Amino acid sequence: MRRLLFYIGVLLLTACRNDVMVVPMENIDTGGQAVKSEIVGMYLLNEGNMGSNKSTLDYLDLSAQDSTVHYYRNIYSERNPSTVMMLGDVGNDCQIYGSRLWLVINCSNKVEVARAEDAVRIGKVDIPNCRYVTFKDQYAYVSSYVGSVYGASTSPLGSVFKVDTLSLQKTDSCSVGYQPEEMAIIGNRLYVANSGGYQGMTGQGYESTVSVVNLETMQETDRIEVAQNLHHLKADQYNQLWVTSRGNYMDERSCIYWLTPDANGQMRVGGMIDQPVSDLCIVGDSLYFYGSQWSEVTMTNSVTYGIINVRTHQVVSTSLSQSPEIQQIRMPYGIIVNPLHKDFYLMDAKNYVSSGELFHFLPDGTFDWKVRTGDIPAHAAFLKNERMKK
Repeated sequence: MRRLLFYIGVLLLTACRNDVMVVPMENIDTGGQAVKSEIVGMYLLNEGNMGSNKSTLDYLDLSAQDSTVHYYRNIYSERNPSTVMMLGDVGNDCQIYGSRLWLVINCSNKVEVARAEDAVRIGKVDIPNCRYVTFKDQYAYVSSYVGSVYGASTSPLGSVFKVDTLSLQKTDSCSVGYQPEEMAIIGNRLYVANSGGYQGMTGQGYESTVSVVNLETMQETDRIEVAQNLHHLKADQYNQLWVTSRGNYMDERSCIYWLTPDANGQMRVGGMIDQPVSDLCIVGDSLYFYGSQWSEVTMTNSVTYGIINVRTHQVVSTSLSQSPEIQQIRMPYGIIVNPLHKDFYLMDAKNYVSSGELFHFLPDGTFDWKVRTGDIPAHAAFLKNERMKK
C-alpha cells in the first residue's frame, strides 16, 4: 500500500510540472579536503541543451563543516518545489551580488533571483533573450538580444536593461549593437561586447564593436571597433578591458584583445594576442583561460589552456596542469579560479546532451577530484561568508 501511494505521489508531482521529469537532488562526497575560509561555497549553473528545459543549479559546499567537500546536484528544484517548469531553458550566466543570486535563463526570457545563502527563489525579471548580467550600486544591467531566440535576418538591435536590485523592476534600457554579450563596468561607463551572432549566421557579417554606455543617462556614447564576433568581456585591476573574439569560424581565428584608457580616459584598443580564448577568469595579474579552436582544414577541434599576465600582456604559461586528468576533458565549457587560494575548476560539457563533469585542480595544477554535474556545466559563482571577512 505504501509503495502504491508513493507511485501515485510521484505521478501527481510529475503532472503538476507539466510532464517535466523532476530530478531529485544528489549529495556527492568528492573526496576533496575542505579548507575553512571566507569562501564557503560555489554555485554552478548548467545550461542544459536548448529546447530541453533542463537548466539546473548545483552547489559545491566548501564550508568545511566536515572533512570533505560535498557536491549537491540539482538543488533548485528541491529548494523551490512549487516553481513551475523548474529553472528553465538554457542558463547563460550566474552571479552573486550582495545577498542575492542572479541566474540568467536565456531561452526562458527571464532572470531568476534567489537568496544567495540557500537558493530559495525571491522572484524573476522578464527580459527577452537575455544573456549576461553585471552590477553597480543598486542596479543590475542585463544584456539582451531583444529579438527571437532563434534569430532572423530582421533581428533588432540589442539592448541593456537596467533593473533595480531590490524591487526587481526594470527602470530603463539602452540600445547597443546587435546580439550583445558580456559586459563590464569601469567608473561610470558600461562596456558591452557586441557579437552580431545572428547577422553572421545569415550572411550579413558579424558585429565588431564594444558599445560604451553612460550609466547616468543610459545612453550609448561610443562604439569601439575591435574585431568580429565579440563574446566575453572582463575588466582587470588596471582598468583595462579584455575582450574575446570568436572570429568567423572559417578564415578568421579566435583571439583576445585588450583595451586600455588613453590620456583622456577614453578606451582604445591596446593590442591583440593571437591565442584562442573561449572563456577566462582574472585573478590579480593572472588571466586564466582555455581556448577551443575548430579547423576547417583538419576538421578537428584543438584545445589549449594557459595564463596571460594582464600587466605585461604576455602569455606566461601554456599549461594549467601537467596532470593527465586534464586530457580527459572532452569539451571545456567554463573556468573559474578561487580568488583566495588560486585553485581552479574546469567544466566539461562532454557531448552536450548528457551529464557533464567538474574538475578541481590545486594551485600548482595538481588534479584533486572530479564530479558529475548537470547537462553542459558552464557558469559559476563563489559564495562568501560576509561575517568571516576582516
